[in-house]
Formats: sequence, structure tokens, C-alpha cells
Amino acid sequence: MGNRRYSGLKVLAQGLAGNRGWKPVWRNPDPKPAYDIVIIGGGGHGLSTAYYLARKHGLTNVAVLEKGYLGGGNVGRNTTIVRADYSQPGNSEFYSHSLRLWEGLEAELNYNVMHSQRGVLRLFHSDGQRDGYVRAGNAIVNQGDDAELLGRDALRRMVPYLDYDNARFPIHGALLHRRGGTARHDAVAWGYARGADRRGVDLIQNCGVTGIDIDQGRVRGVQTTRGAIRAKKVGIVVAGRSSQVAAMAGLRLPIESHVLQAFVTEGLKPVIDNVISFGMGHFYISQSDKGGLVFGGDLDFYPSYAQRGNLARQEQVMEAAMTLMPMIGKAGVLRSWGGIMDMTPDGSPIIDSTPVEGLYLNAGWCYGGFKAVPASGDAFAHLLATGRPHEVAQRYRLDRFRAGAVLDEEGSGSQHNLH
Repeated sequence: MGNRRYSGLKVLAQGLAGNRGWKPVWRNPDPKPAYDIVIIGGGGHGLSTAYYLARKHGLTNVAVLEKGYLGGGNVGRNTTIVRADYSQPGNSEFYSHSLRLWEGLEAELNYNVMHSQRGVLRLFHSDGQRDGYVRAGNAIVNQGDDAELLGRDALRRMVPYLDYDNARFPIHGALLHRRGGTARHDAVAWGYARGADRRGVDLIQNCGVTGIDIDQGRVRGVQTTRGAIRAKKVGIVVAGRSSQVAAMAGLRLPIESHVLQAFVTEGLKPVIDNVISFGMGHFYISQSDKGGLVFGGDLDFYPSYAQRGNLARQEQVMEAAMTLMPMIGKAGVLRSWGGIMDMTPDGSPIIDSTPVEGLYLNAGWCYGGFKAVPASGDAFAHLLATGRPHEVAQRYRLDRFRAGAVLDEEGSGSQHNLH
């Protein structure tokens, strides 16, 4: 029945009838008085956690609480890049696991998330940068993923439209990660939401959390705009709002929240087949299935909870775009938006228990949140269900900053905004 419900004939019939015959894809339940597990945050990570709790661990007395609508946060406000080209132990196995989950996700969810392994190109512009990419590529291959060093001529045959002879930033080649690519961001949230709902998880929208109930060092539930909800375990999965929600439990997190802007142009004929990352400026670009060029750059570099950015950063991103590929200079930018990034001091995430018994944290994804959605949900569900860290997430401890066991993929130092 599920397949026939979304048949081509059904889509045509509904289009002719004004699309008034569709039924909701998931329930919209009222919250129950109590659950075994409450997940705060209905984005990609929260929904994937709920799905894997039900799918892998058989835990269905679970509620996902979202203060707005499902998928209305960072999962719908990003540049959709999926990759596993990390080289640091701790990160490499995690993102490798995530990419393998991505590759089977549409079959797993029976949902088209438009996962496209179009290849990710990381450009290099100097001998030193090339040598760094050689080391990174070797580490990636040793992990079991793919990396291929392209010289200037091979790269030019693949992407001839770049400015290879720019006076300041000549392009010498690239590190190619063929299994990397993109996916449809909101479809990922919808697919996990439908899968979790079908297994009995309650997805409760327009339900903001206003407090976390703690008694004798143990979590007892949450206070919400729709009343009190008791819970044996509570998971915080709220991205840039992590510090605010954790403060309700008396916790101070090693996280700063910064705005990251992204942009999309008018629809153009297909021209960019890959994801391309500029090596001499934080700029990355791909082309969506609708034809729009989707691109972004650096953080705005000041703490903020606003989902919009400043003009100075927009100018910097456009400058990088023109430096890399002047051909897009006449494309009209349709819109820009901002996501609130939860930045850790070392640029790597946190998936761990907290000092409050029964309270767990999934946060600190910095720029890497979207590509991590499947593995993050899988690892956090394992932690909530068993009390033990998943084997691919054992380095993502909350206390690593105090212990000095940092996981700095870029070698940028201990400053939040540099990651």
C-alpha cells in the first residue's frame, strides 16, 4: 500500500484535483504524561536518534519534542554536503560509518532523500597544501574510504571552468573523494520522521521545553509549553541552542553559538557536477537538482542566536566565489539564510552522558552536522539505550576538554570560531 500511495498515477491524479487528497505522513499526537525517553530537538539528529532507538533497540515509548516544526532548524539550513574525508582517529571512523549509513539510507527508510555521490573536490594551491592533502588522503584510504590526488591537468579535464591561473591563488590540483556528494536536507528529516512515527515514536511539534526536572542528581522529566512530561532519560539534541537548554539543568557547556550563512542562486542549466571546496578561503559550492548554485563560507565570527547573517560575511563569500569561478558573476542570488552552529573548542562533537544521571548530550557539530545525521542518531540511540558509547563515537566525550584529549581535525587551536 505504501508504494501505491505514492505512485506516479496518484501524483498526477492529486495534481489535477488540487492536491486535496493527501493524508498526513506522520501523526500529530498530544504528549503523554510520561515516556521512557524524551528527546529534546526535532531536527535531523533528534529524529534519527528516535528512529534508531525504535529500529535497532526496540524502544518505542519515546517522544521527540520540537518547539517549532520538524526539520525547521539547521537540518533545513545547510549546504547539504555529505562526505567522509576525515583523517584524525576518532573522526575518521565516525564519518566513515556515517557515509556507509548514507549509502543505504534510502533503502533503509524507503524514502528518496536524493543522496547523490557526485564527488567532493578539495582544491590545493601550494606545494605545502598538496603535501597536507597527500597525508590526509593516505589516512582516509587507511580508514577504508576513498581519496584520490588529482594533478592540475586531470582536474582541469574534470572542472575546466575554474580560474586556474589566478595571480594570488593558482590551482595546482585537488583531493577527490568520489563517494562524497550531497543529499536533500529536509527530505532526510522527513524520512527519519516517518520511519520513527511508523514505529510508534511520538513526534510532538510546537512543544518548547522550558525546564528540566532534576531530583537528587537524577533527571525526572521536563517542563514544556504543553505541560510537564516525566521521563526516565532525556537527550538534548538542539544544535546551537545546546548551551541554553543545558543551562536549564545547571550545566555550562564548552560551546559557543555562531551564525553560518548559506546562499542559493537562481536556477541555471547543469554546470557544476561535483562539490568543490576552495583551498585558500572557506568557500564551498555545488548545484542543486533544481539548478540553483548552493554555496557558503565562514562563520560570521561573533556569538549569536540569530538565524540571519551580516553583509560583511556575504561580501567575503561572494569574493571567494568570483576568485574561484568568475563565470558565475552574473548569476542572481535568490536568498540567503543562517543556521546557529554549536561550536566546540576543538571542532569535534560531543555524544556523551552528563553529570546529571539520565541526562545525555548530543551537540557541538560545528560545520559537520548534516553529514553526520545517520551516524549521530545511531550512536546517540546506542548511548541512550545501553548507557555505553557506540564504538565509533568513543572519543566524543564531554570531559575531553578538561582532560586535554582534544580532537582537533584542522589543527586550528582551542578557539571555537576557528573551527
